Amino acid sequence: MSTPDTDRNTEIARQFIEAIPHSRALGMRLDEIGPGVAEISMPYDARFVGDPRSGVLHGGVVSALMDTCGGAAVMSHPAAPGATATLDLRIDYMRPATPGQRIGARATCYHLTRSVAFVRAEAFDDDRENPVASASGAFTVAPDSGRKSSEAAS
Repeated sequence: MSTPDTDRNTEIARQFIEAIPHSRALGMRLDEIGPGVAEISMPYDARFVGDPRSGVLHGGVVSALMDTCGGAAVMSHPAAPGATATLDLRIDYMRPATPGQRIGARATCYHLTRSVAFVRAEAFDDDRENPVASASGAFTVAPDSGRKSSEAAS
């Protein structure tokens, strides 16, 4: 069920993604946004290939996609105040993304304290059952006096 806070945070997350220069440069598109969940994808682009012989995208592109998606998931969380920054992001690369295919990421903000949000994410190409990478991260949460104390408990 949608609430005014959820709708506000969802719109803030959408604007955040559209405003980031590297998101635009990489062609990132917001595919889904909801309470604490985001999905972002980007097209395959030869400019971002890390290995010219194989055509595989550079790992930094995958990292940027997962980081942006994680931040959007935090910002869209109903109890988050809206602003966030990455504290820590651990990415496990499991296989190269298939050259020529669109790459996507889906992130979920699964726990929120007064000052830190915790996120899990996966990156995938057309084979969503066989992830390209998985990530877990911690993101800042700015204090918000308007949040209920039970929601902000650490």
